[in-house]
Amino acid sequence: MAVPRNALRKWEKVRDWALRLPGATEEHPWGDTVAKVDKKVFVFLGGGGGHPVAVTVKLTDETAHAHALACPGAEPAGYGLGRAGWVRVPLEPAGAPAAELLCDWVEESYRTVATKRRVAELDARTAQVETR
Repeated sequence: MAVPRNALRKWEKVRDWALRLPGATEEHPWGDTVAKVDKKVFVFLGGGGGHPVAVTVKLTDETAHAHALACPGAEPAGYGLGRAGWVRVPLEPAGAPAAELLCDWVEESYRTVATKRRVAELDARTAQVETR
């Protein structure tokens, strides 16, 4: 099954953004692509099991969580992860979120999973960019 070009572009932007976060690494457990920080997954990048291309993020902010679940085809993540705030958001359907919003959600997920030291690194990097 071919992945629509628009969904693939979104996936690539989200992946690139995730891997630019402090300490982020890419791994391929369970046949999926994930981004980790200090050995902890902060975003699943794929559909898995024949599902459409998607990202799965941990959203603890109630507004962001509700917004993500309102996206076409979005659902709480499987394997019990949904109870902890993880949401699977498909990239293919009409009305799927833009890459920029997905990147915001990836950053929230990163901030939820990362250590305080890593979050401080991200904040310092952000502050440095804003002062330029």
